[in-house]
Amino acid sequence: MESNKVDLRRRSPPQVSLLLSPTWIWVVHLGVFTVFSASPLVSPSVAANPSFTDTDLQLHQMSQTIAQFPGTAAILPDSVPAIAKLVTVRILGDRGTGSGVIIKHQGQTYTVLTNAHVVAEAGGNGYTILTADGQLHKGVRLHSAQLGNDDLALVQFSSDRLYKVVVIGNSNILSVGETVYASGFPNWRIINANTLADTRDWGLQAFELTQGYIGMLPNQALQQGYQLGYTNQIEPGMSGGPVLDRYGRLIAINGGLKYPLQGIIAFIFADGTMPSQALFEQMETLSWAIPTARFQQLFRQPAK
Repeated sequence: MESNKVDLRRRSPPQVSLLLSPTWIWVVHLGVFTVFSASPLVSPSVAANPSFTDTDLQLHQMSQTIAQFPGTAAILPDSVPAIAKLVTVRILGDRGTGSGVIIKHQGQTYTVLTNAHVVAEAGGNGYTILTADGQLHKGVRLHSAQLGNDDLALVQFSSDRLYKVVVIGNSNILSVGETVYASGFPNWRIINANTLADTRDWGLQAFELTQGYIGMLPNQALQQGYQLGYTNQIEPGMSGGPVLDRYGRLIAINGGLKYPLQGIIAFIFADGTMPSQALFEQMETLSWAIPTARFQQLFRQPAK
């Protein structure tokens, strides 16, 4: 079994970084794939699929269920890696890959929460979902105006198999210094000093889990909903994967890497202001995620 990666140290700036602002550049070297964009992220269209209902009403009903912060028996920290492996999925598209987390199961339909930029980067009209048992499933995106400009998206797949659904935690009660775990499927792995391997065909072997702690919880969210800074090392491809607390509950969604190439522009707050230079220098050393409370807040509005 693959050992879990633990990274509690501050790292030097990575060579490649996923950017947070609406105008982004994502560059992946050594022939993996390269994407340039100078406009806000736009979700690809998804072909109609009779197996799924693309309505705000369905999404509202789903969110009402998960927004109750269901109670759960105490989970030992040692079991968090096992939970992470069971609830984390890989999302594969024509042009790229990302990660997601299973948040709902109804009948034979499973709903996955991920980043909007993951499904946009993946490209195409549909997606392939890799689950913890190594099975591949056809996935489609659920569209909803309620997600607004937040970097969040929902993807569904159908299966008669039973997969674990993550427990939604209360991200409103988190504190700086709390231990967190982040999981996902990096796009590549360093084999040695001269070799960088593309993991697209690695299956479950590409899975990675990192441990760290919450480093910052600003009072105001950044653009696209990012509001949780944490020390875990996150690699391209892990975007959309879960951030779990010490009990294995979902508290946030990965999405922003350390040391973005845009510099301070990557950290524009929702009201259009930017942090001071001193605050920026602290923020750029952290990975950034969208707290689950953001998703729940969006869907507590009445269905339209």
